[in-house]
Amino acid sequence: MTALLSPLRALKQKLFPEDPVARNRKLGAKIGERVGIERDVIFDYSHAAQIELGDDVILAPRVHLIAHDASTRRHLGYTRIGKVKIGNRVFIGAGSIVLPGVIIGDDVLVGAGSVITRDIPSGSVAFGNPAKVICSLQDYLNRKKAEFEALPHFGCEYWTEADPTGKLRAEMNAAMKDRFGYII
Repeated sequence: MTALLSPLRALKQKLFPEDPVARNRKLGAKIGERVGIERDVIFDYSHAAQIELGDDVILAPRVHLIAHDASTRRHLGYTRIGKVKIGNRVFIGAGSIVLPGVIIGDDVLVGAGSVITRDIPSGSVAFGNPAKVICSLQDYLNRKKAEFEALPHFGCEYWTEADPTGKLRAEMNAAMKDRFGYII
């Protein structure tokens, strides 16, 4: 996985030079090693110290990590806060929201657009609003391995700047007649 992320990280660093890991660590978030934070990810700015990410976590674009709930502030005069803990080897899909007090275990995949209101156990795949566990990570990976064998594969040259004319991207689209393929 590290070999695949290297060209992507280099491209992201060129396009978005600000380091979101360093910025959120300065705000007090505990962030492990080899963490990928994509564009427009929001850490609860005023409560980043209540957020903890393990190693090898990927937060897709527009993920929100929320550690406070101010809905009672105007009426009751106080705000509820809750620690957010995300384990190791977790992927959280684009546009997902993790609410205060949620613990996500190790080896978890969260589908795009999910709202995580409750804990997700290790070794799970979850999605939805509210997010629900739909299967084990192993079952999901077994299905994707079988799918991988049946679909076209493409090297990183198909999605990086190595294709200035667009010829490789056009070739990739033509090969994906069944809508899907895999980058290797």
